[in-house]
Order: sequence, then C-alpha cells, then structure tokens
Amino acid sequence: MKSIILKSKAGRRFKQGHPWVFSNELEKPAERPEAGDIVSLRQQDGAFLAYGFYHPNSLIAFRALTGKEELPGEAFFSGLIDQAISLRDKVYPQSTARRLIHSESDGLPGLIVDQFNDVLSVQINSAGMERLIDTILPLLKQKMSAKNIVIRNDSTLRNLEGLKQYIDVWQSDEKEVTADIMENDIHYHVDVINGQKTGFFIDQRENRFAFRRFIGKGDRVLDAFCNDGGFALNAVLAGATHIDAADISESALARAAKNASINNSSEKINFIKTDVMKWLPGLKPEQHYDVVNVDPPSFASNRKSIPVARKAYRKLHGSAMQVLKVGGILSTSCCSHHISEEDFLASIQQAAVRNGRQCQMLFRGGPPADHPVLLAMPESGYLKFHLFRVL
Repeated sequence: MKSIILKSKAGRRFKQGHPWVFSNELEKPAERPEAGDIVSLRQQDGAFLAYGFYHPNSLIAFRALTGKEELPGEAFFSGLIDQAISLRDKVYPQSTARRLIHSESDGLPGLIVDQFNDVLSVQINSAGMERLIDTILPLLKQKMSAKNIVIRNDSTLRNLEGLKQYIDVWQSDEKEVTADIMENDIHYHVDVINGQKTGFFIDQRENRFAFRRFIGKGDRVLDAFCNDGGFALNAVLAGATHIDAADISESALARAAKNASINNSSEKINFIKTDVMKWLPGLKPEQHYDVVNVDPPSFASNRKSIPVARKAYRKLHGSAMQVLKVGGILSTSCCSHHISEEDFLASIQQAAVRNGRQCQMLFRGGPPADHPVLLAMPESGYLKFHLFRVL
C-alpha cells in the first residue's frame, strides 16, 4: 500500500469534508503510485487521513473513499452500492427511471448509474473506478437483476483522467438497447445507447412536473432545447393549445417526436430544427408565447469559460423575454456547476433590465432526491431551475 502526504498547510477543504485533494496540495511522492491506485493519504507526521483513488496526472489527485483505516475491498463497495440503492427505494420506490448512484455524493467517486426499468446505464469518470469495473458491474447486475448494462463511457470528463471514450453493452452483442419508462403520467421511450448523457435526463423529473403547474389552458408554449420533449409533453397535459419544441439535434428531435407519438400528442407539438440562440431573436410579435422554457446544454465546461457562459445566459434570457407576452412565464435551467446560482440569477436580472422587464420568482428547483448533494461539495449540486413571471 503506497501513501501520499498532504502538505503541511494544505487540504483545508478536504479537512472540512470535501472528498478531493488537488495535486498542488500534495508532497511529491518518493514512489509515485499509478493512475487509479488505492492509496492512503497521510499527514506530515504519518497520521492516517483516508483511503482513496490516486491519479498522478490529474488536477484532482486524490478522491477519498473512506476515513476508516481499513483497506476498501469488494465488501466495502458492495455495501456502498446497497446504501445508495436503499435511498432510491425509499424516495422513489415505484419509479421506472431513477439515478441509483450519484458519484461522490454516494461515496463512489466517478461512478454514475441510472436505472431505466430493467436496464442500467453506467458511466465511469475516474481511473480508480475504471480499475474496478469487473467488480462493480457484476454487483450491479446481481443486486438489480438487470437485463442489460450499457456502459456509457463517452463523457469528455474521462479525458481529464486519461481514459478513452467508448460505449458498450456489457456481456452482450446487442447493438440497440431501449427501455420504456413512466414519469408523472407521461410515457417515454429511452434510447440508452444513443440518448444524451446516460440516455435520459432524469434530473429534471420534478422540475418538468413543476413546469406543468404554470401553464394555463389555451397557452402558447415554447420548449427551447427540447431534447427528448419532456417539457413540451408536460405542456400538453397542462392544456396548452400551441406548443413549439425546438432543438438543433436531429436525433433529439426524432426521440422527442417518438415520445409525442406514444403519448398521442403528435398533432399538438410542432417540432422545429434550429439553432435556438440564432432563431429566438428573429421571432415576430405574432409568434410570441405565454410560456417559454429554455434548457440549454452547459455553457461552462470549465472555470475559464465562465465569463463567456455568463454572456451566453444573459443573451439567451434576453431573447426569451423578448418573445414572451407581458405577464408570461419564463422557465430556465443551468446544468453547469461552474456557474453559481448567484451568477445564473444575475444573468436573468441583467437581461430583464436591458429589456425593460421585471421578474417575479415563482419557483426555485434543483436536482431531485436521487441526485443527492454533498453539503461539503458544492460541485455535486450542479442543476439550477427557476420559474419567473415576466412583467
């Protein structure tokens, strides 16, 4: 067992509960461990602090697993998986789609597992967890009686750990893996291999339902960056008479159209293939809406992109307000942990001032209970969701 040493005045966030130690907080090890090794983190005097994954070439050099001085083995990881599943069984016992494991928030750094009925979608973003894949996958299959496990290791986050990107179906030659799920009385067909991220955005479950409350019968609604059509379908159930769903991705629009079809809503939603950022500002007054939802992809993939992202959110919110009728509802999301809620709200207020509007916040949402947020790790609470009346 190799050890790494924390610098004498470093690790302040780690000592307050954050599970990461950065490379500049560690002494240069005499014998450098390999990427993904489980090592012990120690103080200058040799006192034990934690076991965790080490990476010699990543900014996040250490990801904590346990503060107990007992080497983690298969029983340790099995216990953490059981603990994660028990939470989901408690908060979403009947759900056909839920996040089973939420990485560091469940004590399993770099491991994300989503359940879509009898299919599991697994994404691994740390070298340490990649080394344990032959231990983790059999445990998941056994505990969940999974018909298929899709490995969605196509995230760009893997680049940071020197891991190749790939998609595979574990112990299977199947080229297509799909699942049918129900969410708040809406039926979705999930393409687990080709859908975005792990196949479907489970994290917006409760926000989509909240959105439904603010739509009146006869409303004109825009679902911008519609992806699989979740917000548009909730608008249908709320009684909207005209719904536009816009996205630049043909594959996303195809999935959304299929979901509309299986919910007998094809004639109620108008799908538009367009670059929303360029399309919105050009809409004419007769095309304006009672409700506008904007759920864009992340504008900030790292800290360096924060200034550009702030401008993009401000521009998007301004364009959305310009196509809203007075007193209309603006629904908006941010999925980047690099953008704070303060910055996100500032982009909305700045857009309102520039357009001579006032915003009343009606609802503040975030990730659901199967995406738990570690209080000591703000990064785990990435999702922001707000609803406003724009006056």
